[in-house]
Amino acid sequence: MTDQTDRPDASAPADPASPAQPTPESTAAASPPAPATGADLDRRRFFRQFAGEIANTAATMVGTVQALQRTSAELAGSLLDPNRLGADAGVVIPQQRVSGTPAVAGDAPEVGFRTSFRVDGSTIRFTDQRALPREVVEHASISAAEVSWAIRNEVVQGGPAIGQAAAVGLALTAGRVSTTRPYARRATLRGAANALVNTDPTHASIRWAVDRVMRAYQDVGELSEDGAAIVDAMTAEADRIVGEVTADHGRLVEAGVVALDALPRPETGPLRVLVHGQSGALAGGQLGTALSIAIAVHHAEREIRVIVPEARPSFAGSRITCWELAGAGVAHLLIADAAAPAIIAAGDVDAILVPADRVAANGDVAATIGSYALAVVAARHGVPFIVCAPTSSIDLATATGSAITIGSRPASDLERFRDVALAPRGTEISVPAHDITPAELVTKYLTADGVRSAPFGEAAS
Repeated sequence: MTDQTDRPDASAPADPASPAQPTPESTAAASPPAPATGADLDRRRFFRQFAGEIANTAATMVGTVQALQRTSAELAGSLLDPNRLGADAGVVIPQQRVSGTPAVAGDAPEVGFRTSFRVDGSTIRFTDQRALPREVVEHASISAAEVSWAIRNEVVQGGPAIGQAAAVGLALTAGRVSTTRPYARRATLRGAANALVNTDPTHASIRWAVDRVMRAYQDVGELSEDGAAIVDAMTAEADRIVGEVTADHGRLVEAGVVALDALPRPETGPLRVLVHGQSGALAGGQLGTALSIAIAVHHAEREIRVIVPEARPSFAGSRITCWELAGAGVAHLLIADAAAPAIIAAGDVDAILVPADRVAANGDVAATIGSYALAVVAARHGVPFIVCAPTSSIDLATATGSAITIGSRPASDLERFRDVALAPRGTEISVPAHDITPAELVTKYLTADGVRSAPFGEAAS
């Protein structure tokens, strides 16, 4: 992240062309690919390797972001092409186009493991989640302002991923203003930090990451003349954040595999786990939480079937979660959001996994909209409701869920689909992105420290 460009900073990319929104046809769940003959064992090594020794080693290295990108690329290769395991693997980034450039006629959608972002010199390149599942597109950002735009417009989604992206975006901005006068630099960085925090107030991970990178800046001295030292300090802290979060997720995934193994299994057939909310690698940054647990169970040779609510209005469940499951070869069933309670009541769900965007000190959980309803139904029918809580989502400064600010999406998400009106002009519309699940409805919390129970601690005064 040390190389600089002459591209002017901006609040949005120069050509913020959005890929077309998904069509109903494009939201169908992909069928899982058949595993390669004789390759199952090699494929199942993927998550254990990533969650364990390799990720933790990478977290101690200088240039952690780049190291983790190499690790994820190599391990993804062994997951999707087990014959490459043990080969002299380099970094292989599939050819893809950048947002704003036309797709080539006849391009086939790529199905496979992808991380949420990669750092390329002075640019952070996101896997543009708006384009999935029809095509894999990279969206480039070079500053905190552009990262804020990417978060607001759902180029990148998922609390852990946007927290890491915010950290990297701040470091990139520090590089761009490294030769600016100290007072002007301070104004730019403070403004960038504030803009990032306000992109989505529900996610604890953004403020957590932004505060850490800004403290690194303050430790050098906000009015220091040494711009290079500021860049180095902020970049190193962003690297540490990515490394720590990835290792944290790895330990959480291991705890999740153990927790699911302990559940009663159906007399016949696979364990049926409903995963609500984005929580694969695309939401986690380099490694996910709830969805990655399900994938890890699959690669540990346990039968599992993942039930995926479609996640209206953006269809993130059908477009993104199903795409990730298809790439990992995990059996899955796509359902309408409204069908989930009935399926739970019918006894067709053995456990529910939900990724937490923020956990208050008393254990109340802010999560993807619809989580509260699932928790109520699960409690009524005795189905475990398990919250996957990365360290960055646990907010001891917030006493209860009532103090959590709930983010919302634009009214246009419900008002229109492409150019088709879905509601009469003038209709009052509300599109909350999250809801609050009270602690008493949570069966257990999965964290990097294993299974936890509420409360997590006293809120700061």
